[in-house]
Amino acid sequence: MLKEPPTRTPERFEIEAAGHLGHVFVSKSPASHAPGRTAVVLIHGIGASHRYLSRLHGLLAASVDTYSIDLPGFGATPRPENTLPVADHAAYILGALEQLGVLEFVLVGHSMGSQFAVEAALQQPGRISHLVLMGPVVDPLRRTVAQQATALGRDSLFFESPSSNALVFTDYLRCGPSWFLKTLRVMMGYRTDQRITGVTAPVLVLRGANDPVASADWCRRLTASAARGQLLEVEGTGHVVQHNRSVEVAGAILDFAGIQPAARETPQGRPA
Repeated sequence: MLKEPPTRTPERFEIEAAGHLGHVFVSKSPASHAPGRTAVVLIHGIGASHRYLSRLHGLLAASVDTYSIDLPGFGATPRPENTLPVADHAAYILGALEQLGVLEFVLVGHSMGSQFAVEAALQQPGRISHLVLMGPVVDPLRRTVAQQATALGRDSLFFESPSSNALVFTDYLRCGPSWFLKTLRVMMGYRTDQRITGVTAPVLVLRGANDPVASADWCRRLTASAARGQLLEVEGTGHVVQHNRSVEVAGAILDFAGIQPAARETPQGRPA
């Protein structure tokens, strides 16, 4: 298993792409110059930021160049004048990475970030070698805001750690209700299950085994819709699987993408 590395602060870049301003957090790996190395790019979900990806980012950065993006309107980035469709967020991801010289990469999206990741893989399929969808949304059998809110409430009450809840809800406050609700409408209208059928890259659908937002049935159906899909469940956690089980998730991403971890150690527990 991977060992939790010493904390290193990623370098932040403020990048304008596709007509919008966002932030990209970059960690260059000591192993990144090895032949065949690629980059891994992490995308947050609705209302969130790179902060709840930071544990996963740090683990991956020991083995591969790692990029976490705060999309326009989220985290500390300026809010666009108009609500952005999923396609515009995908265009920002691709444009910002191109400016940084990252032309081929593994793309990892969490929750609504999985929608941005799918759309990016459709816009420029030659650049994305592998696609990882963590806790993907939205199940077409549960397409109401009330159903999604109920599932998220159950998750935060019963299946999240205090630290994951603190990260998510402080980011929600920073996002603000107006921008959150506008983006929520975009999220609810995007048919991930239909769009994924056009993705040519291998797809890993990854969920916490207790996740009420991305249910087991929905993730199985989504995996079956992908041309080259596989499903992985991580025991003992809910929707924010990448924070609460970061070691297992990092290992799964590296294994799926065929990237050799920089080090393997005896599993280490991490307190919430």
